[in-house]
Amino acid sequence: MFDRIADKTRDILYMNPGMHIESNKELLIENCRRIEEYNEVFMRLISGNLCIQIWGSRLRAYDFKTKGLIVRGKISQIEFIERNDRKNVQSAERQRQD
Repeated sequence: MFDRIADKTRDILYMNPGMHIESNKELLIENCRRIEEYNEVFMRLISGNLCIQIWGSRLRAYDFKTKGLIVRGKISQIEFIERNDRKNVQSAERQRQD
């Protein structure tokens, strides 16, 4: 029951991530709280209850101060992992390292 109330609260307060993708060159993520890992080929972001992993080339982050983030570069893959289960994030990290 608490999970349903929390989900409704996030929806009402617009705390869930919103995204806009323009081709494979730009990604706007609203309500991005934290950048966990960042380099030219991989980014791991925290937004709401999601961990968002982005792969590509020449990736750059812009405009983080507005509680949103613009990612530019050649985006080849986006993966969403629910953060409620920390094992999923750790499993994804292991797969990326292999």
